[in-house]
Amino acid sequence: MDMNKMMKQVQKMQGQMTKMQDELADKTIEASAGGGVVTVVANGKQEIVDISIDPDVVDPDDTEMLEDLILAAANEATREAQELASKEMNKLTGGMNIPGLF
Repeated sequence: MDMNKMMKQVQKMQGQMTKMQDELADKTIEASAGGGVVTVVANGKQEIVDISIDPDVVDPDDTEMLEDLILAAANEATREAQELASKEMNKLTGGMNIPGLF
């Protein structure tokens, strides 16, 4: 394969990856725990962007339960955001597993 042609393909893919990462930042995933009393929103870059807590679940004598609900919702939102990023990356790479991309 022509080295010049290969470099152009790599540069094209890098541009596509940058565009995809920008688009992922605009996509959101919502996950909840405790029947919806805690909701966490993450973006496609796997960053938590919002947390919503139903005031009725806030019990000063049982903060451990609230902490567990927040962790569960945050972990689920992050997992789903990671899946979203992986699906988008597969579209770009044609399913090739390229270490270090996501």
